[in-house]
Amino acid sequence: MSKNSKQTSSKVGSLASKVLRNPSSSAIQKELAGSALAQTHSNKQTGNEMESKASKVLQSEKYSDTTKSLAASVLAQANKER
Repeated sequence: MSKNSKQTSSKVGSLASKVLRNPSSSAIQKELAGSALAQTHSNKQTGNEMESKASKVLQSEKYSDTTKSLAASVLAQANKER
């Protein structure tokens, strides 16, 4: 299995932290933010389920730029072979 060594950038990590501390953030934002933060300074990769959710966010018109930024970061750290 191919390993993706990308990590969450400090900019996205900061955004994820703000999302998690904001009580009005949506559930999907918090899920994506948690995943992005878990991959900061780590070699962890995005799992199948989170990869699928992030992909759906990017394909939808209904999500905010913040949500899409988090989704893009999470997808960038997915297994390259999936």
